[in-house]
Amino acid sequence: MAASASDSLITLIVNGNAATGSRAQVRGDDLWLPLDELPAATAWELKPEGVCQGETCVPLSPSQKAAILGDETTASWFNFSEFARLIEEPVASDEEERVWYFGPPGWEWRSRSAGTAAPDFTAPDLAGDPHSLRELRGKKMLLLFWASW
Repeated sequence: MAASASDSLITLIVNGNAATGSRAQVRGDDLWLPLDELPAATAWELKPEGVCQGETCVPLSPSQKAAILGDETTASWFNFSEFARLIEEPVASDEEERVWYFGPPGWEWRSRSAGTAAPDFTAPDLAGDPHSLRELRGKKMLLLFWASW
């Protein structure tokens, strides 16, 4: 795969660990890592049974494998952004600073919030009238929080 202008050092933060991918490439909205750097940068590795980290293995269908590994010309590269989408890992990147953050996989964060209710609180609406979460329970609402810092 031809090198692009965006081939300078990229910092990856995965599972709270930071690593610098010396040959990582940004292609569109995706971050591609050389397969030989994948385990050191992310703790995931490609095995015959799927993409594995410790005892956890994520099997890949042929179409998922094609999306994550590309075609024969890109087979030594791994689309880590596509894999993150597959396992519902939140992703944030700062293009200017060349930093990519990958949060925990969906099976970790989804179970933390399943079936729990938000604690009651009171906040003003745009007119300044106070409303409690308790009085709005069962209704659709949009909460928007903003801070200047």
